[in-house]
Amino acid sequence: MGGDQNGKRISYLPTDGLSYDPEDPQYWDEKALEKEVQRAFEICHGCRMCFKYCDSFPQLFKLLDQKYEGDVHQVTKSDTRSIMDACFQCKLCEVQCPYTPRDQHEFQLDFPKLVHRYKAQQAKKEGLGLREKVLGDPDQAGALARASFGLANQMNRVALHRWFMEKLVGIHRDKQLPDFASSTFERWAEKRGLIKEDKSTETVLFQTCYVQNNEPEIGRDTVDVLEKNKVQVQCEKGLACCGMPKWESGDLEGFRKQATRNLDKLLPFVEKGAKVLAINPTCSMMLRKEYPTLVAKEDRERAQKLSASVMDPSEYLWSIRNEERFNTDFKSTPGHSVGYHSPCHLRAQSVGFKGRDLLRKIPGVVPKTVTECCGHDGTFAMKVEGFEPSKRIGKKAFDGMKATESEIWSTDCPLAAIQFEQHAGVKPMHPMSILSRAYREDGFPQKIEKKPEENEK
Repeated sequence: MGGDQNGKRISYLPTDGLSYDPEDPQYWDEKALEKEVQRAFEICHGCRMCFKYCDSFPQLFKLLDQKYEGDVHQVTKSDTRSIMDACFQCKLCEVQCPYTPRDQHEFQLDFPKLVHRYKAQQAKKEGLGLREKVLGDPDQAGALARASFGLANQMNRVALHRWFMEKLVGIHRDKQLPDFASSTFERWAEKRGLIKEDKSTETVLFQTCYVQNNEPEIGRDTVDVLEKNKVQVQCEKGLACCGMPKWESGDLEGFRKQATRNLDKLLPFVEKGAKVLAINPTCSMMLRKEYPTLVAKEDRERAQKLSASVMDPSEYLWSIRNEERFNTDFKSTPGHSVGYHSPCHLRAQSVGFKGRDLLRKIPGVVPKTVTECCGHDGTFAMKVEGFEPSKRIGKKAFDGMKATESEIWSTDCPLAAIQFEQHAGVKPMHPMSILSRAYREDGFPQKIEKKPEENEK
């Protein structure tokens, strides 16, 4: 039971407005949501464990302490909106929270899902702005950029253009944006013969829209490492964005269209026993944790099947580390110290630090791990109102990586890599890229000396 505010007590137990399922009519009921928001605020006000993540909780606590004398009932709609808008879905509060459905706790509190419900109702009532439509479709942005023959990349570095982009779209003028590749990962995969009619394979790559449109080399490195370890891998044509950019704005209909397309493309592989390896942690989290509860009712069974088959590439390689095919024949090494940043969305999946553990297999490498949030979190850092908070929130991660005193930095999240490059001066490499280079003699300047008995073999 919560505190007594002016005689009105709030129970910590779920109200009759509890729902995290968009298929449930209750999910869309504004009054039902209001009850759950008040209950969540009361629980968080009494607990205060999640004070160091996004600004949602500090804002809530400050309002209750300094403005509302602890009375959750008095929190206005505008203050509630400010609290909800400050959440950037890092999921770390859900990881930390002891009151979640994941832990089968009777309070059934999932703050990130509550925020998503709030955003979905907001989008349904108010519609989507231009920025949400632009950021919500990375695949279209990539196609338009390729059609510009490099002009888009050039214009993203022009101050006047960025000023207009900020005023028109709401993307911060100082935010470092990723370049668009002139050719997609999918096109490379086609040339390599990795896209086939036969869907019988050990693994299929979900390259993600970022690797598809921005850094295909991460996908190529991932394929290289999988093949070096004799893992059968295929790719698929026509995969869509995982849907996270749409869903973080509350665009359920847009998300579901992308999810259905991915289910159509990936289920033939899954039904033949393949694991789906999603390169970006946010995307693997979406496929594994969000799809089963967010897709339309007719897609739920397929989403469950897909969820059970999704893995991170490092997670999959680690699972075969005791097999004879696991390849430790590294030819070069990045050296003793590698700074490794663990992305929030891998932690949300309870994957652990498999990318870091694989780097330890390279002779001489001793990774130093940083687990603080970098603050990028999807499109949050790109937005006018999110850029400065993302930099402030990520400072502990930036300082932590600098403190490793490592020349080589690594993270499994390509967007985190951009955040580190802009605010800490070093762009981390994906673990797959480090491994791919380490298999080559010219990958790193430092060669690995073979033991005499190895030379005799």
